[in-house]
Amino acid sequence: MLSYKPEAVLFDLDGTLLDTAPDFVRVVNQQLRLHNMESADPERIRETVSNGAKALINLAFGLDEGDEYFTSRHSELLELYEQSIADETVFFPGIDLFLKELEHQSIPWGIVTNKPSRFTLPLLDKLQLSERCSVTICPDDVSKRKPDPEPLFLACERISCAPDRTIYVGDHIRDIEAGQQAGMTTIAARYGYIDKPERIADWKADFVIDHGNELTEWLKALS
Repeated sequence: MLSYKPEAVLFDLDGTLLDTAPDFVRVVNQQLRLHNMESADPERIRETVSNGAKALINLAFGLDEGDEYFTSRHSELLELYEQSIADETVFFPGIDLFLKELEHQSIPWGIVTNKPSRFTLPLLDKLQLSERCSVTICPDDVSKRKPDPEPLFLACERISCAPDRTIYVGDHIRDIEAGQQAGMTTIAARYGYIDKPERIADWKADFVIDHGNELTEWLKALS
């Protein structure tokens, strides 16, 4: 890993910082039951979460944007999710320990996500992360979302850190591309929601991790 202590560490949200998939598995299958359809494969839902609610509608109902029922099903899914946000969401193993180590060393950490603030902020509140998180950037805050680097630059501006001394951790190629364009050190989370048969090596991240404990061990070694 790196040989210097970062000024800040930024995370993608779904599939990187938090395992939100159990809530989406529950909600997608709840919606399918409402329409008298069979449940979807939980693993396929899990792999699709990072691509957003529209991708989940395509997976569950085979609908594309522009199809007659797409908009109503999309809105319905979002409403169901909003009603029970974070009921089953948890940290990925080792991540909370890493956050505590960052806090112990007075290194700010934040979130840069393509998840709208309508869902991100209540989620963080429910998990009591709002006060711990130094910055949260959602697509509502910028004109261009990831893979454009604009959200990452804005996060650095708000916490007064240099992009080239900042780490960005993500579980999707768009995260790594955004981090690279911002001049950050990028870390790919192989434990996250990886589309099959996608190859993480093709993303060319600076580092790849399989567990949050790897980050804590690295940070403790630096100190």
